[in-house]
Amino acid sequence: MERKPLRELLDGGVLLTSRAFDAGWPRRTLTRELREQGWIRLYAGAWAEPGSTPELATRLRAVQLVRPQLVASHRSAAALWRIETLGGGAGASLEFIDSGRTVRSSETGVRVHRMHVEPAEVAEVRHGLRLTGVRRTLTDLLRTGPRDDAIVAVDSALGYRTVDGVRRPPLTDVTAIAATLGAKAGSRGTARANTWLRLCDPHAGSPAETIARLRLHDAGLHPESQAELITPAGRRVRLDFLFRAAGLAVEIEGYAYHGTRNSHRQDVARYNQILQCPEIRNLLRFTAEDIFHRPTYMIEEIRAALSRGR
Repeated sequence: MERKPLRELLDGGVLLTSRAFDAGWPRRTLTRELREQGWIRLYAGAWAEPGSTPELATRLRAVQLVRPQLVASHRSAAALWRIETLGGGAGASLEFIDSGRTVRSSETGVRVHRMHVEPAEVAEVRHGLRLTGVRRTLTDLLRTGPRDDAIVAVDSALGYRTVDGVRRPPLTDVTAIAATLGAKAGSRGTARANTWLRLCDPHAGSPAETIARLRLHDAGLHPESQAELITPAGRRVRLDFLFRAAGLAVEIEGYAYHGTRNSHRQDVARYNQILQCPEIRNLLRFTAEDIFHRPTYMIEEIRAALSRGR
């Protein structure tokens, strides 16, 4: 019997060894062919063709084809919805929910959450990949933590964001998230999730701004967020943070989150406009690197400026 070439057995970029066996490939011959041709192992029994760079959706679907009871969730689902997180980079584990609690162990790089998910909370995207919907994804992150990652995700979903070069609108609102949490009242992590939800800000413009706000909160500093002022020329400017009584504006800037050199130049012009506002007596600027790697420096600089202002 003539065997089909392996590439003809691909299903949405994924080759299942079970499908190759059904097509007449002997186990030993298949193992040798996969190794010699350089097929890329995605999961036990699932492969991507040689030379490809499997994207997140393909890697998730490979696991789901082998374990159809799993639903992509948490940071993996957030990435597919273009919701930013702190822990959802290329090297992060693939995350799933096992509603039936049937998966006993996980492979390296795959994390399985043993929790219930309703059918109505599951969405289906290309090639049949199933993942938790936006609100369920956010409430899962709020219920499981860590705090900073969950709040970054919620802030991202609440506003307009450009993620992976794609501009997207807000995906939900605080009321809808609160209602979803309300339906899970009494379940593990829900009370804490409601506390964290109150720390979210739909006007935050980037993960760096969210983390800066949380570091200020933890330090007992509570400026106005996204305060709007009018310049002497009549232009509206929105500040990341404003300590109004001290006349202190705090801005978060840097290529990492403000994009191109041209947008950086626009930011500099904007800072000059801010300093012309009569409410502003001092302006501090911090980079994303400061926020993520030197938060103590930021807090100390702000405290010193507030002391001078008083």
